[in-house]
Amino acid sequence: MEENVEEKPAGKKKTSGKKKKTKKASGPKKAILVESPTKIKTIKKFVKSKYKILATKGHIIDLPKSKLGVDVDNSFEPSYIVLRDKRKVLTELKKELKPVEEVFMATDPDREGEAICWHISEELKRSEKRLGVKKIHRVMFNEITKSAVLKGLENPMDININLVNAQQARRILDRLVGYKISPLLWGAIRKGLSAGRVQSVALKLIVDRQREIDSFNPVEYWSIDAKLENNGKESFIARLAEKDGEKIDLKNKEEADAAVAALKSGEYTITEVIKKERKRNPLPPFITSTLQQDAARKFRFTAQKTMVIAQQLYEGINIEGEGQVGLITYMRTDSLRVAAEAQAEALEYIKTEIGQQYAPETPNFYKSKKSAQDAHEAIRPTSAFRAPEKIKKDLDKDQFKVYSLIWSRFVSSQMTPAVFDDTRVKIQNSPYMLRANGSIQKFDGFLKVYQILTDNGKNGGNDEKEGPNMLPEVSEGEKLGLLELLPEQHFTQPPPAYTDATLVRALEEKDIGRPSTYAPIISTLVWRKYVDRKKSKFTPTELGIVISDVLLKSFGEIINEEFTAKMEDDLDRIEEGEVEWHELLRVFHENFKKLLENAEGHMEELKKEIEGDIKEKCEKCGSRMIIKWGRFGKFLSCEKYPECKNAKPLKGHERVEEKIDEKCPDCGEPLIIKQGPYGSFIACSKYPDCKYTRQILKKVGVACPDCGGDIIERTAKRRKKFYGCSNYPKCNFMVWDRPVNKKCSVCGAPFLLEKYKKDKVIVYCSKCDFKEEKENE
Repeated sequence: MEENVEEKPAGKKKTSGKKKKTKKASGPKKAILVESPTKIKTIKKFVKSKYKILATKGHIIDLPKSKLGVDVDNSFEPSYIVLRDKRKVLTELKKELKPVEEVFMATDPDREGEAICWHISEELKRSEKRLGVKKIHRVMFNEITKSAVLKGLENPMDININLVNAQQARRILDRLVGYKISPLLWGAIRKGLSAGRVQSVALKLIVDRQREIDSFNPVEYWSIDAKLENNGKESFIARLAEKDGEKIDLKNKEEADAAVAALKSGEYTITEVIKKERKRNPLPPFITSTLQQDAARKFRFTAQKTMVIAQQLYEGINIEGEGQVGLITYMRTDSLRVAAEAQAEALEYIKTEIGQQYAPETPNFYKSKKSAQDAHEAIRPTSAFRAPEKIKKDLDKDQFKVYSLIWSRFVSSQMTPAVFDDTRVKIQNSPYMLRANGSIQKFDGFLKVYQILTDNGKNGGNDEKEGPNMLPEVSEGEKLGLLELLPEQHFTQPPPAYTDATLVRALEEKDIGRPSTYAPIISTLVWRKYVDRKKSKFTPTELGIVISDVLLKSFGEIINEEFTAKMEDDLDRIEEGEVEWHELLRVFHENFKKLLENAEGHMEELKKEIEGDIKEKCEKCGSRMIIKWGRFGKFLSCEKYPECKNAKPLKGHERVEEKIDEKCPDCGEPLIIKQGPYGSFIACSKYPDCKYTRQILKKVGVACPDCGGDIIERTAKRRKKFYGCSNYPKCNFMVWDRPVNKKCSVCGAPFLLEKYKKDKVIVYCSKCDFKEEKENE
């Protein structure tokens, strides 16, 4: 591993002959290391002053960004380094750990957390001469509650090297794919693009679905409903289902009109009435994927936003009367297992707070899928008695939504089924047969606490096909009167575009990625502008389609669902100790190397295909014009670039100037929004004859601390954003990072600042040392 600090050689020092008295370090001799600083406050309450509690703030040691960092010729030996922005963190940790004798590694209970433990323990071993020998233990908290923390500390374990090796194998696989394929994309399309082993498969799913939608040809079909009445003059609806004992398929208006004409005559007789009681069982508690899906359906939350909020609930919230407390169990899991104590508490809550009739005689158990890792429980509240309404005032709006969802799903999973009375009626008007279905909720059961929503936003408490219809009392042989026939035209619909909910479900079903990766996969695709998210639906951008096609053409053997699912299975087997991780990498690399060589061979041909055969000459030097990709899409460029810098918009890809409903105050002509080197601005449509312009004020919702004006978003050279007072030049207040309308909890400053750093949002105070890191949504 590359060291980040050079040690000075020990030299001889003059001694005065007198022995110096060494100060004994005071303070606790034990330390707990966690990932997030937020956890410190929560855990400190449980262990008081017996332990020092320190935070690693995520990974401290990783592969270098500037090079591959993997020796493919030497058993794929990784060259780990201390991350540049974590050097200070490591120095501080070592300083704090110097007097400590025992270190309890309590990072997140997953592969990444295990790897952080291993890296830090290795670093401490390397520094034994300076820091002394430490006893290093691994502890896991599935929930951050007093009982769970104390139990974990009382039962320490060793670092699970199989878990570490699974993380190393995944990290190196992703590094090999990313660092070897991305340069090929730079050469063929443009610099700055990237290809990920798993994200590329997710992109392929979205591109394939969009192509299905684009190529879909709607087919016409018709349905006919009959409004009928029984002998008691009660009406209901039945739908035409069969003709001559076979399913009817009305393809057009002519066929529908013929059926309507025939149905107007003849008798409607009930030939069958089936009544039966149906039970709907509760759904299991959430795992990562189902939580993300339900939050997307009910709140339109992105997968990333859901996980950020769940992380806050897991790490701890300050609850009145309790202090800082973890509200839910660990939220990256695919296991449906629930601790027996949690089940017992849920049943007690149901009996005392909801009603004895809602509690089953024995707890409900749910079976996890075969590929599930059973290290953690399902996602549940740390106490069923901590009902959402009781702590609503202590949570912000989004935290309350996610906590309520987790709480209601868990409590309902331990409740009795909902009961429905179903009625199915067959009606004959020879040769036609019609059906009427009805369903009445007899007992709400688990639906009293948790409401089911389908992907299209409908209430799924009943089966969608049946609906909540109530049928009147009818009997076999009864003659019905026809009130009205209702023919209706329909067209078959294309498959729906993926949403956060349906994409996460597809990734899970196809074994692409694992619970911890679903949200980052989606965020990366959106952040890199390979897909757009519009009204919660994903559509691939033109750039995303080109990248997906290039990858499939050259790396179709590894950029596909089956290969990725098998690789996930192999990584799980490394974790179980069944597969040796170096061997997995060796087999993968042998095949990957051949694919790379083949791709490099025809990349020039692929580049020409992407550049296109444009029959247009450069007006400056006469060379051929070619299609290139920039930050804002396609454009035409001279093939002799950089010798000739001629470039212009590609026809059909010009930036559209948006008209606004406002007239120019100088000449009366319409105003438009234009793009300039400093971003968007409003200008007269008659420019350059009329030179009226004004900036577009984007308020951030924070008052200027100097004069009370509005802080607005502005743009400097090279489109770099900054934030300044709207009263400029009278007031010169400005900051580079976005102000957030939230008081500093430490010093009381009127607002905080936030900045983005790859996959993190850093919120900090400019007046004091307050700093908080969150995952980037």
